[in-house]
Formats: sequence, structure tokens, C-alpha cells
Amino acid sequence: MMSLDPVTLSRILTGVTLFVHIIFASVGVGIPMMIALAEWRGIVTNDPQYTLLARRWARGFVISVAIGVVTGTSIGLQLSLLWPTFMRVAGRAIALPLFMETFAFFIEAIFLGIYLYTWDRFRKPIYHLLLLVPVAIGSSASAFFITTMNAFMNTPQGFTLKNGVFADVQPLVAMFNPATPTKVSHVLASSYTLSAGLLAGIAAFSLLRGRKEAYFKKALKLTVTASFVFALSTAVIGDFSGKFLAQYQPEKLAAAEWHFRTMERAPLIYGGVLDEHGEVKYALEIPYALSILAGSSPDTKVIGLEEFPEDERPPLLIHYMFDLKVTIGMLLVLIPFLFLLRKRLPGKLRGKGYPKWLLLGIVALGPLAMTAIELGWMFAEFGRQPWIVRGYMKVSEAATSSEHVGSMLILFIVLYIILCVSCFYVLAKLFRNKDVAEEMKELGIAGGDGK
Repeated sequence: MMSLDPVTLSRILTGVTLFVHIIFASVGVGIPMMIALAEWRGIVTNDPQYTLLARRWARGFVISVAIGVVTGTSIGLQLSLLWPTFMRVAGRAIALPLFMETFAFFIEAIFLGIYLYTWDRFRKPIYHLLLLVPVAIGSSASAFFITTMNAFMNTPQGFTLKNGVFADVQPLVAMFNPATPTKVSHVLASSYTLSAGLLAGIAAFSLLRGRKEAYFKKALKLTVTASFVFALSTAVIGDFSGKFLAQYQPEKLAAAEWHFRTMERAPLIYGGVLDEHGEVKYALEIPYALSILAGSSPDTKVIGLEEFPEDERPPLLIHYMFDLKVTIGMLLVLIPFLFLLRKRLPGKLRGKGYPKWLLLGIVALGPLAMTAIELGWMFAEFGRQPWIVRGYMKVSEAATSSEHVGSMLILFIVLYIILCVSCFYVLAKLFRNKDVAEEMKELGIAGGDGK
């Protein structure tokens, strides 16, 4: 490990940190929305089981927030330690979103504490639900601000370069760069999809284990419906992201699709391998699809990798990241859709109640969504290579020259393992010690068959 250069080690350490943080951050953004949906449903239907759903989800949410704070702090620390030249040159351009992200988190944390300690304190439950609004806004705002920073790295603007430093910075122009709309909307939608999918998987797993309480059936219906809406939104936004790449980062789109020559009516390449001559073999080729993705027309001209210097081309490995991410995205839409239409399926597939094969598919929603998010950020970061700020600064120019990055890498990996194992252990113990049936009995909540 110590034979690796500081630039490579810095990239690995940052990548590992983001790999861990992105899941907890996404859950931190999406779970407040799901808690709000459950509590709102409980108020509208006057059904205390939905309120109990919100109550139990909120307990687990606190644990994930704590882990997210630690991993998020690690990223802030590593920006200064591992990428000092980047911070010196571009620091003023990204200072505003970094500050605002912290401010948004403070709002989220304050109102989350108030929300948790005011259950059953209001005569009208709607007042308690309103306390969750700042939590949901704060978590989504945190994602917005930190994503604008990443968007800036992809489409930098709002400054002039003087003596190797960004000067005359216009913070709002830098924040609201061309990449911001698609990146922010995609991050938010995918976070909501992940959170709904995880909660749906928990409900489906409980039903597979033979739990008969209506609580789990109601949880399943609510979360799977939300999963479908959010996953479909993510897919639609993904289409807009393809058009954004064609206009602003054509080299990334070309590398993702192994599109080497500029042409109209460009096909979309799915799968395949490259031979020693750089020719695509064994791929599924969809005629005109890449041109349609890039500009909604078969006649759209798509720029090929031949237009870019070899040392400024993204790694062709991102082709597989893109393909797998799209495949998983389709599954995330299809599985909830089949659940919603299960009563119209053929007899053998429909079965009685909830088909086992369908419940198993719903259990997979969470892991699938996690994988898609991880692939998404890796595609974004690898696809920007060799730049850390596209067109202005390369990764090799921004990293530290310290010889101690390897030791930091080991320490942080150990820290992340401890954090993740502790998180799963505490969550499992928290819900195992407070079974839902026992809690419903304590609260005087009647059961039922559910629908």
C-alpha cells in the first residue's frame, strides 16, 4: 500500500469515505419524507398503526443520522488534508454551499430533537407533523447545497482565473451552474427511492417470516407505492441527465456509451467488450437510441471520443457502471409496478395474498437502490476524470504530497467498519427489544387483517 503514490491513496481514501457516507446521507434525506407520509396517512385515516410506523421509523432514523454526521465530518476533514491545492484555488467558489449545508443540518437537528420529544404532546396531531417539515426541508437542503458543490466541479462558472486562483467569485452563479438542476433532482429522487425501498424490504421480510399483523401489510403498501413514484421520477430525471451530458460533458457520455466517432443517428451500446483494436464486441446495439437520449431526435449529432485528447478522456470502465445503473433503475420501477398490479397478474403468478416471489423482489429493492446510488456517484466521479474541476484543475494537481495518506486510509477503514457494524447492531437490538406487537398492545392499538 505504501508503494502507491499520495494522489492514488488520496483518491482511494476519498472514494472509501464517499462510498460509506453516500448511503447514510441518502437515508438521511429520504427517511424524513417517509416518516411524514406515514404520520400524515395516520392523521387522514385516523389509523394509529400508520402513526406507529412513523414513530418506529423515527427511532431508527436517529441512529443513521449519527453515523452520517461522523462520515460527513470525515469528508470535510479530508477536503483540507487530502486536497489542499483544490481548497486553496477553488475554496472561495465552494465556501457558500459548504456553509449553507452546515446551517441546513443545524435546522434539521434542532427540529428533529423537538419532533422526537413531543409525541402525544399536542391535542391536534397535525401540529406534531408540522414539526417534521423543517426536518425534511433541512435534510433535503443539505443534499442540495453539497450537490451544488459537486455540480460546480463538473460545470464550473462564476469566477475568473487569476494567477492560478479563482478570483472575482460570484457565489450564487457558481452554485447555480448548468449541472445543478439535474444533479440535485437526481440525488433527491434517488435518496427517496432508497429510503422507501429499504422500508418496503423490511415490511416484506417480516411478512415472509410469517408475521400476520396488519401493521406490516399497511407498511408494505405505503412504502412500495412510494418506491414506485420515486423510482419512476428518478428514471425520468435520468433522461434529462443524459441530455445534460450531451451538451455540457460530451466526453463523459461518449465514454459511457463507447461512442468513438461523432455522428448522427448514433446507436446506444449496451454491454459488450472491447477487443485489442478498440472495436466493440458482443454488445446489444439499439439503433438511434443514443441520439434520442442526447437530443430527443434520431438526427441529433452525438460527439464522439475522437474529439478529445487521449489524456482528457474518462476511463472506458464507466460504460459498465452506466449500463448496470440503468438496468437496476428499470428493476426499481418494475418490481413496485408488479406489486401494484398483482391482482391483475395471471393466476399462477398472482397466487394468494402476497406471492413469495414478489415479496423477495421487494426485499431486494433496498440493496438494489444502494447499488444504483453507489454506481451513480462512481460514474459521476470517474466520468469527470482526469479533472477535479473540469477544464481548470486535474486531480493530480490538487492532491497532497504527504507520505502519511496510507496510514490515514487504514485508520479510516477501521473507523468505517466499526461505525457500520455498530449501526446495524444498534438498529437490530432497538427493534428486537421493542417488538411491534408488544408496542401496539402497550399503546392499546387494535390489530386487523389489513388490505
